[in-house]
Amino acid sequence: MKYLHLFVAVILSAFLFTSTFAADVAEITGKITDATTGAALPGATVSIPDLRKSAVANANGEFILKNLPLRGRFLVQVSYVGYTSITRVIDFSNQESLNFALQASVIEGREVVITGSPASSDNRKNSTSVTTVSKADLLYRPSTNLIDALSRVPGVSQITTGPAISKPVIRGLSYNRVVTLSNGVKQQGQQWGDEHGIEIDQYSADRVEVLKGPASLMYGSDALGGVINIIDGLPAPDGIIRGEFLTNYATNNGLTGSSLMLQGNDNGLIYKVRGSYKNAYSYKTPTEYVPNSGFNETNIGGQIGLNKKWGYAHLDASVFKTNIGFFDAAGRNAAGELIDEDGNIFSSHQKTRTLDYAKQDIRHYKIALNTNILLGDGSLKGTLGYQHNLRKELEAAGSDGLALFLNSYTYSYDLRYSFKQVNGWAPVLGFSGEIVHSLNTTGAEQLIPDYDSQAFGGFAFVKKTWNNDTFNAGARFDYRKMTGKAFNGDTEFDAFSNKFSHVTAALGYTHEFNDAFSFKANAGSAFRAPNIAELSSNGVHEGVFRYEVGNPNLKPEQSYQFDASFDYSNQYLSASIGGFANTINNYIYYNTDGTTKEVEDEDGGLTDFPVYNFVQDNAFLRGIEAALTLHPVSFLHFENGFSYTRATNRTTKQSLPFIPAATLRNELRFEPKIAGTANSYVSVGIDNFFKQTKTDSFEIATAGYTLLNASVGTTLRIGKSQDITIYAAGKNLLNKSYYDHLSRFKPGRLSDEDTSFGIYNQGRNVTFGVNIPFTLKK
Repeated sequence: MKYLHLFVAVILSAFLFTSTFAADVAEITGKITDATTGAALPGATVSIPDLRKSAVANANGEFILKNLPLRGRFLVQVSYVGYTSITRVIDFSNQESLNFALQASVIEGREVVITGSPASSDNRKNSTSVTTVSKADLLYRPSTNLIDALSRVPGVSQITTGPAISKPVIRGLSYNRVVTLSNGVKQQGQQWGDEHGIEIDQYSADRVEVLKGPASLMYGSDALGGVINIIDGLPAPDGIIRGEFLTNYATNNGLTGSSLMLQGNDNGLIYKVRGSYKNAYSYKTPTEYVPNSGFNETNIGGQIGLNKKWGYAHLDASVFKTNIGFFDAAGRNAAGELIDEDGNIFSSHQKTRTLDYAKQDIRHYKIALNTNILLGDGSLKGTLGYQHNLRKELEAAGSDGLALFLNSYTYSYDLRYSFKQVNGWAPVLGFSGEIVHSLNTTGAEQLIPDYDSQAFGGFAFVKKTWNNDTFNAGARFDYRKMTGKAFNGDTEFDAFSNKFSHVTAALGYTHEFNDAFSFKANAGSAFRAPNIAELSSNGVHEGVFRYEVGNPNLKPEQSYQFDASFDYSNQYLSASIGGFANTINNYIYYNTDGTTKEVEDEDGGLTDFPVYNFVQDNAFLRGIEAALTLHPVSFLHFENGFSYTRATNRTTKQSLPFIPAATLRNELRFEPKIAGTANSYVSVGIDNFFKQTKTDSFEIATAGYTLLNASVGTTLRIGKSQDITIYAAGKNLLNKSYYDHLSRFKPGRLSDEDTSFGIYNQGRNVTFGVNIPFTLKK
């Protein structure tokens, strides 16, 4: 508790300190118009990401930004539906009116990227490979959770345990090799577990930036494969109180989801509250219901903060709770029906929303303070985070049914000072770290020992900008110590203490040939320290049906990656193609030589579990990613995306396990103009997943398959300022029976003795939804 007390004191001190700054008001006015006709664009948005400020143009296209600093250079983004977004660096010492003229286009322009660089920058000037996923893409496509919604991005896939649990995979790397950020804080929900999902509210994301490739320079260990940066929406413009209500329903598993948000801004005092709830019964494959695969999820979060001329300070807090049923069939009978350990047939229909045992009960509490304070000619960005994760696995009701109770506390900090840009040179210095305290509170099992972890690191980064070229370079040092505690009981753990240190570096370059054509390249190193399960496991991991044995002598993984891409975009098409090569030394994975171990269960019986040991070899991953969108006419869009990753063990010459199959996605979208509506569309899509035969020795190959999808939606104009969006989206409309290669329910994963025992992925699923934004005060 001493860490928590210290953390709360630091947060309150920082928040009170920033509120005492002088509040002299500086403001900028301007106008947004159509570049061709000169007509005003009411409703266009002007935003300054580094200051977390925004404004909306009035009926005359005019806007006003208040509480601005009197000096400094900041990137400003202007966007409007149906027009190409523009970005411009503005010197605030010259407070003349700003006028922006937008070009009409069916391509709705460049997004400002935050993830790939210490300060906001146009994606074309950012050397790392970043894809932005909008709120509309997150909401209006069928998905059961946030990672599922992101899996359509080329190079991104997911390891699933039914619809409830998804773990992100970027270019073939997953688990602790991918960092997930929310409110600027690295998510720490014990991601080392196969059946441990991401405890983040899907509806809270305004957009998500996916950074593909090594990012240890910015985020230290675990960012070896990439970063999922979940970005909350900007605060409401000054003087506005607004909100949104959204709800949806999915036919396959009765998934209902609803979320209500309200936010406001009173002369720089900003606030927001959101509550969300999701609930689903067991999902259905094309052939059967999957017993006890339902889940429910509740999230309550809020924000309060200050946006002033000195910068901003925002305090966020959230409470996330989820209950997830464990699918626990023992096999199939002669008729092919799922049976339990006693040979009983499960009910053919599982439409109850009450979960049976076994199940997970997970709570995640988070507090985050994000600040950006203008000091001298530069700015100091800071993030303080506190997370408390409680993970229970329950086999029966009452205290005797508690099989596992993991309890972890994480305290994190991140500080970055950006110096004044001089002659195109923009240097940044940063320092970050975290403290983790994890223990087994109660429970009959201990999957991992109690442990403590401390980590810190510092980096230096510089970016040079010319007219059409940018160059960046950086280096970082990290140190991490992990101490595991001895335990003697049903499971035994030896005490250990490991120390890891590493130096990483990165180089990047971008070139804009013209307004349409650009190139970017990035070379970087990254590392990942072994996680607690890899170092110390010694027991049955019930959720994955194996006996795991850790290795306290594991070395950190070391990655060296190069990637490059070309991007082209004009009024009629947008295209990109890129490739990557990633060499990883000391790659950690688990493997088995066929050995089994007898373990006594709670009834006194003995069960044989295959023994899996964590081992290390050298690995090589490479692949390509491509996207092509055609706009032959303004109302027709043909979108295509392709990704392929090949991964081999350089030591054994075999393929690495759990590498996604090559994927080709095609979608034809028709957007008619209908009176009284906006953004109407009808789309038909085909997802092609190729067969995956490049597998490790203990994996089962999977066949290729094709899924048919479709969607329809529109935004109804009610009055002058009220819009309501309604939509319906269908996935796997032909009810195709298939196994995704990364599904933990595929054959050979549920039972190593019976490779025919598998559960298909979700069958036909149609989602209906409504999204109602509203404004209470202007």
